[in-house]
Amino acid sequence: DSASNGFSFKGIKDYLDCYRSGKLTPSQVAKNIIAMLEDCDKSTPPLRAIVQWDQEQIMQMAEASTARYRNKCTLSYLDGIPVCLKEEFKVVPYHHRVGTAYLGTEPETEDATVAKKLREAGAIIIGVSNMHELGMGTTGCNPNRYHKIPRNPYKPNHFTGGSSSGSAAAVAAGLCPVAIGTDGGGSVRIPASLCGVVGLKGTFGRISCHGSLPLSYSTVSVGPICTSVADAAIVYSVLAEPDLLYPYGLKQPKATLSDVCAPDLKGLKLGVDWTFFKACDAEVLSICEKAVEHLQSLGASVVEVSLPEMEEVQVAHVICILSEMRDFLQPDFNKHFQEMNLDTRANLALASQFTALDYITANRQRTRSMRFLREIFTTVNCILTPAVPSTAPRIYESDLLTGSSDLSFTVRSMRFMQLGNFTGIPGLVVPIGYSTAGLPISFQVMAKWWDEAVLLRIGLKLEQFRYQTKKPSIYYDILA
Repeated sequence: DSASNGFSFKGIKDYLDCYRSGKLTPSQVAKNIIAMLEDCDKSTPPLRAIVQWDQEQIMQMAEASTARYRNKCTLSYLDGIPVCLKEEFKVVPYHHRVGTAYLGTEPETEDATVAKKLREAGAIIIGVSNMHELGMGTTGCNPNRYHKIPRNPYKPNHFTGGSSSGSAAAVAAGLCPVAIGTDGGGSVRIPASLCGVVGLKGTFGRISCHGSLPLSYSTVSVGPICTSVADAAIVYSVLAEPDLLYPYGLKQPKATLSDVCAPDLKGLKLGVDWTFFKACDAEVLSICEKAVEHLQSLGASVVEVSLPEMEEVQVAHVICILSEMRDFLQPDFNKHFQEMNLDTRANLALASQFTALDYITANRQRTRSMRFLREIFTTVNCILTPAVPSTAPRIYESDLLTGSSDLSFTVRSMRFMQLGNFTGIPGLVVPIGYSTAGLPISFQVMAKWWDEAVLLRIGLKLEQFRYQTKKPSIYYDILA
């Protein structure tokens, strides 16, 4: 719980306080959300964060939660908490479109594991959120008829980042304090960073991907997007455990939150590769350097490390993720080519140029990189970087009609993200300030496999660095 100067986002605790004190019930909150969802579709420009929602579904979950509060038998800290899930997940009864105009022709009859877990925890699923088509981009630009372009709540004429674009926009705009995304090349962390909220990519396999479209099986992790690190910790503790339907995570050690609330950072060693760290815009760099000093002032020591072969990592990650996507989407590429967005076609066409030899070489690089990291993590507890090297890019008129293909932005935006996806280590992004234009700037912490607890511990301290939170220009106060 933190004292705030002026504006602060409403988080899980604010909702629970209202429910426990009787100030509001989950049913009243649900009615507010439905009114806001109607409003944000009509606004100019429309927010387009939540692309499918159903009033009856929302009220049903809310009324069940209201009854549990009345009878004092709530299911978890997420009981009555509004959440949304990226359209990449199957969520009953919505269409599993995955950002396309051709998938999910029938309503879903089975939940993805994360949707099932959220229901079991008593959460109110307010709908499914917008995403970059098939997760194949980092802007969130999706001009097709079902989706349109989600707007950045801080500056509606800027992109949200992608591919979990609607999830980040929904949280930053106050529609729900929790959203779930997937991250194969920064797809949770990039939009969270550009929209000024917290994003956690779990260790590969930590949170079940069962029931999400298996676009890239070796790079994708699931994680929450929240208004605070504490909320991310709560959602992580509910979702992180083995799932028999998802073999990659079966052998994981138990998820803990040990030492997360330690009063300082004494004894922690934070690794920084300064050459790599500095590869970002001047505005981003100056605030990120100050954030490192802030962590030092809390007793952590900063250790210079060298992250070897980062150019190779970036190329190899692209080869892996695109080859796996191309393999999975081969039938779609042949059958639905005309219905795909132009940038999706371009990416899949590029992917078809990679050979089996490229893919094998890329995976040899992965083994090398994991070995380097194993060594680095014997000397430091985590690695610090800026989150995204620049702030959210502008939306141009033409993007609304034909989409956007800015490969230089795509490559840049993933710069600090790919190591985590390629090697499977977890990463957390935390907002630390704003550019002179008022766009959010964020910081990233990565740790060794399965050590999300140290990320959350450092993240809680990073939040204290930002002396004020600016209110987004699109913001709905559901509890008001």
